[in-house]
Amino acid sequence: MNSNSNQLPAPGTHPELSTAGVGPWPGSEADWPTEPWYDPELLANGDSRNVVDRYRYWRMEAIKADLDQTRHSFHVAIENWQHDMNIGSIVRSANAFGADTVHIVGRKRWNKRGAMVTDRYQHVVHHENVAALTSWAAAEGLPIIAIDNVPGCVPMETFDWPERCVMLFGQEGPGLTNEAIAAAEAVVEITQYGSTRSINASAAAAVAMYSWVNQRSAHVPGAADR
Repeated sequence: MNSNSNQLPAPGTHPELSTAGVGPWPGSEADWPTEPWYDPELLANGDSRNVVDRYRYWRMEAIKADLDQTRHSFHVAIENWQHDMNIGSIVRSANAFGADTVHIVGRKRWNKRGAMVTDRYQHVVHHENVAALTSWAAAEGLPIIAIDNVPGCVPMETFDWPERCVMLFGQEGPGLTNEAIAAAEAVVEITQYGSTRSINASAAAAVAMYSWVNQRSAHVPGAADR
């Protein structure tokens, strides 16, 4: 969308045309849209945020509320014992793939730089330890699916993702703790073909989320029938 357009694209419209942001809404204040989701300050000054064209000039709370209508039924959990730098990138991917909620397990503080402000539109909650996450997931009826390359794990391309679940990821380097592996209903690995032992934790999370969306999302033709 360019600064001379007052039409918002429908959800999923591509390509995004305003990667550098948009200027003030054209015309005078009398020309501004009156729907409650628009932010007068953004209409007056322009919108340079990292949001898709559909949400240009929208209030932050309105964007989050709109996303709540279409979030997928998977959650993402990350162990955070050593202040893992990948968590921000995982939150950003969770937002991109429409995850319900991101769960930080362990240390409450995490590096938000990689999130590129997407945490403002994404539900993020904290659990003190794996036991707390496991208790919460059991109460919600959500199976925990661990993502790691340990003995006995299932290749992701052959795995039948549950319709509702929690994807649990470990830290860069050590991977998931033994407690996390024990809490999981299944352990899934991303098949690799090169010489490296593992891939980046944030990359692994993005691959797993895409795998679930490709298999389960109603937005993917035929996914529900697979």
